[in-house]
Amino acid sequence: MKILGIDPATTCGWAVREPSGAYYSGVWHLKGGRFEGGGMRFLRLERQLSELLDLAAPDVVALEEVRMHKGVDAAHIYGGIIAVIAKVCEEREVPYFAIPFGTIKRCATGKGNANKEAMVAAAVARWPGWTPETDDEADARWICEAAVGELGG
Repeated sequence: MKILGIDPATTCGWAVREPSGAYYSGVWHLKGGRFEGGGMRFLRLERQLSELLDLAAPDVVALEEVRMHKGVDAAHIYGGIIAVIAKVCEEREVPYFAIPFGTIKRCATGKGNANKEAMVAAAVARWPGWTPETDDEADARWICEAAVGELGG
């Protein structure tokens, strides 16, 4: 099964896990520019996600579920990102589901409260020769791995 994993954030990590277990991954930078309206990040995400869905044709999209944010702005941005992902997946009839962040961290490190450094270290150990651009890219790969566990395959 081909899985697209997404770590939804302003620096949005994504990873595609091929049925063979091979990966390709990257980061979408969704921070707004100085002369952009507040909705431009969501339009960029919609375009980038649509392009990746066209290219990768995943069977399912898995994303990180976050229940608490440090601030109202972060919560609003996260909600908007989730809404865009849901909209694009619904339009294309691609199934999607969320995985709690503790489940993802446990998959990567064995601990549900692992920090960013531990997540990146586990990713570098799991995929030798690969260096993530950001911790979000590493998280996206772990989201795919957790999705394999959730889907029973």
